[in-house]
This record gives sequence, structure tokens and C-alpha cells, in this order.
Amino acid sequence: MASPSRGAVHARPCPWIMLLVLGSLGVNVDTEFVEPPPSFSLRSLAEGSTRLPCLFQVQDEDQVVQVTWNREKPDGTKEPIITAHRTEGHTEFGRFSGRVQFENSDPMRNAALIIRSTEVSDEGTFICHISTFPSGNFERQLFLSVWTTPISSLDPVEMVEGQSYRVAATCRSVARPPPCLSWDTDLPGQSQNRSSEGGAVSTYFSLHPLRSMNGKRLDCLVWHSSLEKPRRITNRLVVHFPPDATVRGYDGNWFVGLEGVSLRCDSGGNPKPQTFTWSRRGGALPEGVTIEGADLRFDRPITEADAGVYECSAQNSVGAAKTEVLITVAEVSQKEPSLNSLMAIMGGAAGALLVVMVIAIVAVSCYHKRKNKKLEKELSEKIEEFSTLSRHASFRRVNSVNSDPRIQMDDSVPLRLESPMRTSQSSLSGGPGKRDSLSTVSVGRGDRASLYSSSLRRDRARDRDAHTHDSGWQRSQSPAPLPELGYPRGWGGSPTPPEDLDADEPHSLQMSEAVSHYFHYSNGVLHPKPHPNAILLHPKGQII
Repeated sequence: MASPSRGAVHARPCPWIMLLVLGSLGVNVDTEFVEPPPSFSLRSLAEGSTRLPCLFQVQDEDQVVQVTWNREKPDGTKEPIITAHRTEGHTEFGRFSGRVQFENSDPMRNAALIIRSTEVSDEGTFICHISTFPSGNFERQLFLSVWTTPISSLDPVEMVEGQSYRVAATCRSVARPPPCLSWDTDLPGQSQNRSSEGGAVSTYFSLHPLRSMNGKRLDCLVWHSSLEKPRRITNRLVVHFPPDATVRGYDGNWFVGLEGVSLRCDSGGNPKPQTFTWSRRGGALPEGVTIEGADLRFDRPITEADAGVYECSAQNSVGAAKTEVLITVAEVSQKEPSLNSLMAIMGGAAGALLVVMVIAIVAVSCYHKRKNKKLEKELSEKIEEFSTLSRHASFRRVNSVNSDPRIQMDDSVPLRLESPMRTSQSSLSGGPGKRDSLSTVSVGRGDRASLYSSSLRRDRARDRDAHTHDSGWQRSQSPAPLPELGYPRGWGGSPTPPEDLDADEPHSLQMSEAVSHYFHYSNGVLHPKPHPNAILLHPKGQII
């Protein structure tokens, strides 16, 4: 159907000027198409449905009159597909009849075309033609590529050990566009690819066959744009090789009278052997035996006559294999508990006992170590307590004189009282104004007063020093202070001045009695009498 030229469009001022300008710029005037965009192409799979978009938006004063879909042939001619008219309905043409339809029930509003079953021959350029009134005709082209999913196959080859280098498997695939093929295997070999017209691709895998290759993976992978991931065709290499026969069932302890014994001919090989032959070297098989496939069964108790060399032969399609076994028959069973077995049992028991003993020793040792550590800790605490008590006791006796009379006092410490004590001795002997023979100087009352004053000052100084060192601690633990017990008030406890010495003469006797109660006189020196509660201060702090 002829289409009116765009140059003949009426109701537009100066249309030939617009065509001239647009043609010089290379821009199509069909800017009213919403879809498809210019130079649009799409892909579709064969035997699937395909949607060809075509949506045209008209101006307010325009009206779509007819929609037509055409396919451009390789020679440039147009092949009609379907036509829809506003008043006359729609019509399908040629080979597309029955396979196409409009997506929308009103093609004047949406002219998208649906191909229900796409064929490979549908590939090409499709044209959507829109006829409007009064604007004229508009077209939009798109290209359709039709792909086919790969059709693949794998042809394995059964190989025989010892053959030369040859093809082990062939993989083929056909698709649009042509697929790619590869092998997934750990076998040592080489692959070769070939392509042909129509999208057919082949690949070959060749190797030198060995029996160790039998059953190994030799998969073909098919790669194509229509597949999300490569398609795998699984395959296992088949290599045939002759059997390898062995005899099983003889344990070396056959004896006369043994029942239910048999020999079996085990064999490998691929394919599995189906033919087995039993024979005995030097003669026929003994009576009372039965051959069932690979088994030689003794249906009676064996005798010494059953001893000998038995041969087994296994055969498959590739070759045959033969093996033999020497059968000896003893008079009695040799499976008596041997000395070696008993020794092994005893050794195992001894080993287990040794392990138990080691575990017990370790446990006891750990227990005693923990206990000893605990005792050592307690002992350390006790020793610390004793050390603390000893230090306290030492502090108590610091700068004191031992009451034991066996300790010899220093010459600088003797309690030599040149005036008061000698005066007391004089008063005790009856001479009130004269010194006896023990005195070194005979003095009167005035001289005696000066000696008394000097001795009194020394005693008071010693009392103050002792009181300073042991002020608080001796006050709580020591017995009554020595000045209160051993000295009269006239020596250190009374502040009476020497001028009143004559007034103390009546108390001389009392003082002598008090001194004699706590001291004894020897060689002009007063020594303290032993007393359990007495504490005397010594001027040397190291003497305790």
C-alpha cells in the first residue's frame, strides 16, 4: 500500500522548508515515536515468543488511521506481516498468519506486535508503519536476532590398553550463534576444535590409553549466550584391559577333617571376566568338589589327598590371566595358642598394668606435692609469727639488765654508792658520823651530803632514760618500777634537798632493810637478787 509523502503533509506551514532543514541535519522527522528508540535491536530464542515494540503518540489534532507491520527481505523488498485499520479491522499475511497478533486490543493506541512462535527465518529488519490524519505517515525500524539453544552430543570411544594415541571422545553442538566447546578432565591429552556452516561446532579429545585412566572424568562443556552457565555433558573414559587373577580362601591352616572350605578366583580387568577355569597340577581335580563361576567348593571334609597346586584362569574380551596356589593339609589344626601369642597377651597386660601404675604414681605425687606446699606455707606463717613474737620480746628487754646473777656486770655499771650506801652500812654497824673500813674517805656530814647529791643526780638521769625508751610498753607489761621497790625515797623518789639529810637519819634502818630485801652486798658492790618479775635496766643496750 502506497504511503503518502511527508512533503504532502497539509496543515503545517512551509513543510518543504522543514523537510529541507531536517534533511540537511540528518534527523528523522518521526520524533513522535515513544518506542522503540532509533536503531533498536533485540534478541529472541527460536520457538519462543517475541515482542516487537511500537508506540506512537499523536498530536491533539491528529488521528491514527492505520497500523502496518512489514519485514524487509535481504533483497530490500518488504514482506507484509499484519495490518490494522480503524474501520476495517486487521489482516495477517503469508507465513506469519496464525503466528502474530497485536499486544493491545486497540492497535491505534499501542501497535506492539507479538510473534507467538519465533522461527530462525524470522530474523531480520521489521518496520512499524503508522498512518495518521492529517499529519501523514511515520515509520520506525528495529532489527530482530533469532538465537537457538545449543543442541549438543558426546560420543565416547571404548579404548583398549596398549593401543596407540587416538581420539577418546567427540563432542558436537549446534546453535545460533555458534557455541563454544571445552573439556573438563584431569586426563593427559589434547583437544582439537572444528567449526562448520550453520553454527555446528565439534571438539575432539585424544590420548594414549592406560588401565589407570579407566573411569576417569572426561566431561564436555557447552558455552553459549543463551545459557546462564555452561552446560555439562558428563562422561567417563572407558579403557579395557585383561584381568589379573588371584586366589582367595586358603589361610595356610587346612587340616584333615576340615569342612566348608572353598577357593575363589578373584580377578580385575575391564570388562569383568565371565569365564573361569580350575585345574590341579599333575592330575584332575579331586572328587567331591564343585565349580561355580569363580569358586571351587569342597563339599566334603578335606583329606590329605586334597593337597597340591591348584590353578585358576580368568578370561575377558581383552585377554586371560592365570594364577596358582599351593594347598597343604596337616593332620591337626595348627591354630593352638602358641608361646608367642601367650607372651603377646602377657606383654599387653603388663603394659596396661604399667600404665595404670604410672598414672597412680603421678596422681599420688601430685597430691603429696600439693600437701607439702600447703604445709610449707603454714610453717612459713608460724615461723613469721614466732619471729614477730621474738622481736617483741627483744624490744621488751632492750637496755635492761638480766636478773640472772650468773651474768657478770661491767665495771662501769656496779652499783657503788660511795656515800649513801656506805652511810647506810655505817648506820647499820652503829657509827653515825664515821665511815668504816670499807670507806675510802672519812667525811663529815657535809661531804656526805655532796656525795648524796651527785649519786642522786645520776640515778634520776638513768630513770629518765629508761622511762623514755620503754614509756608505754613497759608501763603495761613490767611489774612495779624498781625505784618504788628497791630505793628509799631519800635516794631518788623524794625531792628533799641535801640540807635535810639529818632529818632522814631516823629512816636509815628502814632503807637498809629495803635494800637488803632486793640486793646483796659483795666486795663493795650491790648485786640484784634473782627475782622472776624483776627488770633492771643496763646502760649497754646490746646486753639483754
